[in-house]
Amino acid sequence: MKPFDQRRILITGGTGSLGKVLVRRLLSGEMGLPAKIIVFSRDEAKQHFMRIEYQNERGSTAATDEIIYHNFERLLEFRIGDVRDFSSVAAALRDADFVVNGAALKQVPTCEYFPYEAVRTNITGAENIVRAIQEHRLPIQTVVGVSTDKACKPVNVMGMTKALQERIFVQANMRCQNTRFVCVRYGNVLASRGSVIPLFHEQIRRGGPVTITTVEMTRFLLSLDDAVDTIFAAVSTGRPGDTYVPRAPSARVVDIAAALVGDLPIQTKIVGIRPGEKIHEIMVSLEEAYRTVERGRFYVIRPMLPEVLHGDDEPQGLHEEYSSARDVMTLQQTRQLLESRYLMLRDTIDARGEVLR
Repeated sequence: MKPFDQRRILITGGTGSLGKVLVRRLLSGEMGLPAKIIVFSRDEAKQHFMRIEYQNERGSTAATDEIIYHNFERLLEFRIGDVRDFSSVAAALRDADFVVNGAALKQVPTCEYFPYEAVRTNITGAENIVRAIQEHRLPIQTVVGVSTDKACKPVNVMGMTKALQERIFVQANMRCQNTRFVCVRYGNVLASRGSVIPLFHEQIRRGGPVTITTVEMTRFLLSLDDAVDTIFAAVSTGRPGDTYVPRAPSARVVDIAAALVGDLPIQTKIVGIRPGEKIHEIMVSLEEAYRTVERGRFYVIRPMLPEVLHGDDEPQGLHEEYSSARDVMTLQQTRQLLESRYLMLRDTIDARGEVLR
């Protein structure tokens, strides 16, 4: 039996870039066909447009679409709520077997200018989920906390709040012993709202210039499907308190820009690092490397709390920090990778970084 077969899955922040791809993948049935998928967010407009998209898709006559979208009214539910509000979180959790916490304030400059708002969403939101499960003794099987590379050696508010979110979920295995809490941590997803490829595409459409913060900056090249693969791996093989990190290629941002611009007569402009921005993405620190193991395509950071750590029988998988500054691709390699995997994003994202179906 597949993990999600006939299960009820709640996705907080489900109208975001990751949430939309996660819903599509769940509806495909690759991890089992859920009994219900609940999209939980506070943005009624995004919920409305997402609902309309699926209603329009249902009109397709393709056999695969019939399988995916048949009776979607029963499968896909939209619920208005806010992870900051305990009562709405508790009410939504009553109908769930699995939870993916994708709700977040994730824009680095925004969090710097409004740090307490980041605390309320990224930290209090996570605590509300754990508290609801604990106080109401809810039979949730698994909670997946979606984190970020910025939680590793954090230098900005977004990373600091996400680092604390990770610790809340890891320690929650002690508070709610019938629920498994795991995390996933990955770098800047290239097709997500506010990320670099949608920005570059829009700047190219306008004739330039393409703005780059600094020539030294590197980033991992991860797609939204890579992010969902990480969630699925954590659900399938994760132990309580584990944090899953995908292994991914990295490139210089200037090379990403050059590959997208190609032969077009468009200039690039160095504009300086934004408030709180890192030069390199670090997904596993040196201190974490000593409790990191390899599982397939992923590094897995085991929990530091001895009360949570069980089955410590895997060899150490890392002996140095895992950073985008390591093993950086050449310009030619970056161009080849983008051509094979990412240039399709021209047709799947809009100018705001919204995923198009």
